[in-house]
Amino acid sequence: MATIYVAAVDLGATSGRVILGTYNRRGLELKEVHRFSNQFEELAGHHYWNLPGLQAEIVTGLKKAKLEAPKLASCGIDVWGVDVVLVNEKGRLVFPSHAYRDTRTNHLHKELARTGLSEVYGWTGIPNLSYNTSLQLQELLISFPDLSDMADRCLWLPDYFNFLLSGKMENEISVASTSQLLDVRSTAMSRSALNYFQIPPHWFSEPRLSPARLGPVRTVPELRDVQVILVPGHDTSCAYDAMPAAEDGSDFFISSGTWSLMGFESDEPVLGPRALKEVVCNERLGSGRYRPLKTIPGLWLLEQILPAFTARPKTNVEWNRLIRAAAQAPAPRTLINLKDPALFNPKSMKAVIDRQLKKKKIRPPKDLPGYARLIFESLGAGHANAVRSFENMTGRKFNRILIVGGGSKNALLCQ
Repeated sequence: MATIYVAAVDLGATSGRVILGTYNRRGLELKEVHRFSNQFEELAGHHYWNLPGLQAEIVTGLKKAKLEAPKLASCGIDVWGVDVVLVNEKGRLVFPSHAYRDTRTNHLHKELARTGLSEVYGWTGIPNLSYNTSLQLQELLISFPDLSDMADRCLWLPDYFNFLLSGKMENEISVASTSQLLDVRSTAMSRSALNYFQIPPHWFSEPRLSPARLGPVRTVPELRDVQVILVPGHDTSCAYDAMPAAEDGSDFFISSGTWSLMGFESDEPVLGPRALKEVVCNERLGSGRYRPLKTIPGLWLLEQILPAFTARPKTNVEWNRLIRAAAQAPAPRTLINLKDPALFNPKSMKAVIDRQLKKKKIRPPKDLPGYARLIFESLGAGHANAVRSFENMTGRKFNRILIVGGGSKNALLCQ
């Protein structure tokens, strides 16, 4: 068989990478050809993504892949969920893209909790989370009502980057399912939810299943013979697809990165009062199947505590040294309350954790390895609680846990 070359663009909230895949009779070989950092920027008290910078990094990575593999056939892009851009009919931005950690939706989050939460959950299968696309768009339209007429389309970030390469505006189902706007019983947008949040239905196309061909790259001459493929746009959905899951649904998935996303694949959503209370998100795979999951803060806790220490790891060797030191640190006497909203986007993560410990009259760790041990133990307990919760809710028995993401390389976290 002929060798096939493809490129995968994987954008995370703190870093991005471009992977060159080489597939032939010997199997699939993966090589990272480009990596870059990513962070939201603060402007006038709000947080935004640097979209031009991210697009430039995507193009740089694809060009590097093309140099290594002149016969590069195609590329696909996945990104984190919920965040969107609004564009006019020509594809020009009409408003910058807020980052999901912006706090401008907090008052709407509290209002939904008081009013229509169970109704919205029944329509969409997505619980009340302050960063949901539904609340982000509701807040924008309240603050800037003219956007209703100025914008023609709403694109999630993977949809937008696909458009910048291919010229095609398409909504994809896995990332649309993170929004609290997709109908939980179909592959269409929920008219009931759109009406409830007063969001124009014409902003969205019927979300497409993946994979699908969007066409060649039209905006970068060096890449004009590379096909843009609509892959699962949500990075967690891509992670699920990459895992060798048992067909009987007995495998439990953990995507361990900035967030810990934990769940399983199913032909049916997990709904009802208990699922709502347990904050179960009924997101989708690219195929349209369900992936009920629970979410807790992940290695974001460690990333955000590092600035409080002068000696912090930068290389793989230094990270491995930190993990070994954490394994030797004293076992914590308590765990972090991962449900504390103060962990979402604090000015000082160390101060938030210390405040929790002070309330329990427990002395904080004395060094970074001690905090790392506390974080890893807390995440491990959160992962175990999610397994037990889903087993109790569904009557399933999970026989195996599959872990992907940066946390899968952390022996202390995974033990």
